[in-house]
Amino acid sequence: MRQVVVIAPLDGVAVPLQQVPDPVFSEVLVGPGVAIVPEETAQTVLAPMTGRLLKLKPHAFIIAAEGRRAVLVHLGIDTVRLNGSATELIAREKQVIEAGEPVMRWLPVCVTQAGLSAICPVVALDAPRDALESLAEGAIRAGASLFTWRHSG
Repeated sequence: MRQVVVIAPLDGVAVPLQQVPDPVFSEVLVGPGVAIVPEETAQTVLAPMTGRLLKLKPHAFIIAAEGRRAVLVHLGIDTVRLNGSATELIAREKQVIEAGEPVMRWLPVCVTQAGLSAICPVVALDAPRDALESLAEGAIRAGASLFTWRHSG
């Protein structure tokens, strides 16, 4: 049994995924996790674990580690419509990155000013619902433990 600690990619308040105003996340269709209601100040978004950036878009990224574990960080809901106006990419797609290294800069206030939700789901893709433990709740700082992903095998 091996565990991976997934860290918070940004500052805010950790809440259950059920609070995300999108059923893909709130009904845990892509995997379990935790959402972060971000502070509205400009933020540097960090890699939640060590791995390769499989996908890197202005509104979301997927990082994959050994053992077929992948984490999705989605910056706000429906933010693909902003065409990257709220973000500036720092990392590159396919890059290997360490947990806590910068991935992009983000302005959550631009998301809320556009009338969208800035809540950020952080999801263990395709993980069983019971694979996560020590889920954070309440105020959280970037780099702090968000959840632990248990894995057998």
